[in-house]
Amino acid sequence: MTKTYGKSRLPSRHVTEGPERAPHRSYLYAMGITEAGIHAPLIGVATTWNEAAPCNITLGRQAQVVKKGVASAGGTPREFTSITVTDGIAMGHQGMKSSLVSREVIADSVELTMRGHSYDALVGLAGCDKSLPGLMMAMIRLNVPSVFIYGGSILPGKFKGKQVTVVDVFEGVGKYSAGSMSAEDLLELEKAACPSAGSCGGQFTANTMACVSEAIGLALPGSAGAPAPYESRDAFCFESGRAVMELLKNKIRPRDIVTLKALENAAAVVAATGGSTNGALHLPAMAHEAGIDFDIHAVGKIFKRTPYLADLMPGGKYTAKDMYEAGGVEAIMKTLLDGGFLHGDCMTVTGKTIAENLKSVKLRSDQDVIYPYTKPLREEGGVVVLKGNLAPEGAIVKVAGMTNLVFKGVARCFDCEEDAFAAVEKKQYKDGDVLIIRYEGPKGGPGMREMLSTTAALYGQGMGDKVALITDGRFSGGTRGFCIGHVGPEAAIGGPIALLKDGDVITIDATKSTIHVAVSDEELAKRRASWTPRQTDYQSGALWKFAQGVGSAEKGAVTHPGAKAETHVYADI
Repeated sequence: MTKTYGKSRLPSRHVTEGPERAPHRSYLYAMGITEAGIHAPLIGVATTWNEAAPCNITLGRQAQVVKKGVASAGGTPREFTSITVTDGIAMGHQGMKSSLVSREVIADSVELTMRGHSYDALVGLAGCDKSLPGLMMAMIRLNVPSVFIYGGSILPGKFKGKQVTVVDVFEGVGKYSAGSMSAEDLLELEKAACPSAGSCGGQFTANTMACVSEAIGLALPGSAGAPAPYESRDAFCFESGRAVMELLKNKIRPRDIVTLKALENAAAVVAATGGSTNGALHLPAMAHEAGIDFDIHAVGKIFKRTPYLADLMPGGKYTAKDMYEAGGVEAIMKTLLDGGFLHGDCMTVTGKTIAENLKSVKLRSDQDVIYPYTKPLREEGGVVVLKGNLAPEGAIVKVAGMTNLVFKGVARCFDCEEDAFAAVEKKQYKDGDVLIIRYEGPKGGPGMREMLSTTAALYGQGMGDKVALITDGRFSGGTRGFCIGHVGPEAAIGGPIALLKDGDVITIDATKSTIHVAVSDEELAKRRASWTPRQTDYQSGALWKFAQGVGSAEKGAVTHPGAKAETHVYADI
């Protein structure tokens, strides 16, 4: 038997080393692995490939290139897959309840695969909204050397001479219902909006979390930028495979990279790009895996002190492809670093710091996608965390592209998204209404649905700036306007949102970061005394299981105690 090397502290020693592991090795031989390959480090290459949506369809091919990179550096790659729930297809019906739950399933399934087969390191490839944080959460939880790589964004579509994304199709539904778009044009738009593989093309959740992967240091610089169809992605895939072997050799792990400072860097990039409000849900969840306190309020502080720099859809003009061509995430990060808004001393998967990675990057003057920090689109970030008597645990709104940041109106209450959408579709609302969509939180949904169908329909009807929406669920990264999500405590546990009545006056002030209902504490207490919990329709299965253990949106809607409760870390077994 070939002498083993370098395995004395690696997890794979439990399945490859010593006479007692002969049965385990026999399985590896059966798959064509050589004796030398068996005694090399075993590297998990995890993807969320499937045929559910264009976001995921290229991941399997890209994984083959990652494997070549791993093998070229002396590792033995072992490919496996997890699930994905794609928000664009799950949106607007009961399927969206599965979306946030899928983040937990992805993290858990990757953890279980790595643990069960004793892999030594991990490269993860993802494309859809929840698969990106799900994979990064698994990396931090396992704490084996890890590199993340985004599958890439979709190319923008063209409709009547204008760049379009899937959000234009959602808004087209509203235009059609308002009589301002014909059925023929809507059909032409839906066929044109998504012309290639890749994730949704604006600064929606997938591209926001792709930016996070670079900003937090878990992805190679520049890897988040190139669209999915570009073969230039192969170079990043290959180098990601090589990089994970260097991390293994140098004993650099995710928790060496994902520090409080790194989380603040990630939040700054979300703010600077006018990114998805979901960033304030996923960053606390990732922090939880590292045992770091970084809740929605901590995220909000970073949002408030960071300038809004990138003119990206849905609030702005440009797509992810445009940002890539203007310099990508690296250009935004260098601008933030030069302005003192980024911690430059954070370690990354290159083995170098953020400042070292960005040393040669310059903001180009021949583009108007990314603004210099000296002349930002807005002095404060494109996302704002709110707090007040309607949301004691906080709430969140994307203000990128908005001009009016204060809204006062009267509550119109709906106890599920379907009822609210039906009212919007029939235009059964009026200027100044604050549409309340409740019992859609993590427990109450269950699953904390996104409401893009409803918000996009309002914009399509030309009413996006004339009404506000408030929910204990979520809004898509593609949502724009006065749409406040993540309200906590949620209705299902008797939060103030459950106690609202039609006609209550609500004031939202994104300049002061407040959200307030004009109802006295005494009246709220009286309403709470007569409030009774509601039972969901999900009394068994995965959604029931999620509802039993999920925590509040304030801390990331997590489902386990996190690193603070650990008695061991997988990487140290």
